[in-house]
Amino acid sequence: QLVLVESGGGLVQAGCSLRLSCAASGRTFSDYAMGWFLQAPGKEREFVATITRSGSSTYYEDSVKGRFTISRDNAKNTVYLQMNSLKPEDTAVYYCTAGLLRRWPTINVNDYDYWGQGTQVTVSS
Repeated sequence: QLVLVESGGGLVQAGCSLRLSCAASGRTFSDYAMGWFLQAPGKEREFVATITRSGSSTYYEDSVKGRFTISRDNAKNTVYLQMNSLKPEDTAVYYCTAGLLRRWPTINVNDYDYWGQGTQVTVSS
């Protein structure tokens, strides 16, 4: 069991930045590709970004390209999501996820094996 715990969410104004963190424990962190998804009220969980096991490659959903950056520190068992130029439409619960992926990248929620509890991000206009 890989346990994922997110932190760093909050309430910010449009144009501001937030950095989400996700700390992993219980398994070998570097064995897993990592990702971030979001879920807005009444909507399906949606892909945001993913990163390979080594951190050498990243992939983003089009609407966050150039604004969000996913990174990882395998020595600290942590993955990050730096979110800049936030917009009200970025408001959602953000989930960290890990997967032993047969293919990468994947935006399919069912391809990932472990999920955190989520952290709320609210962007006011």
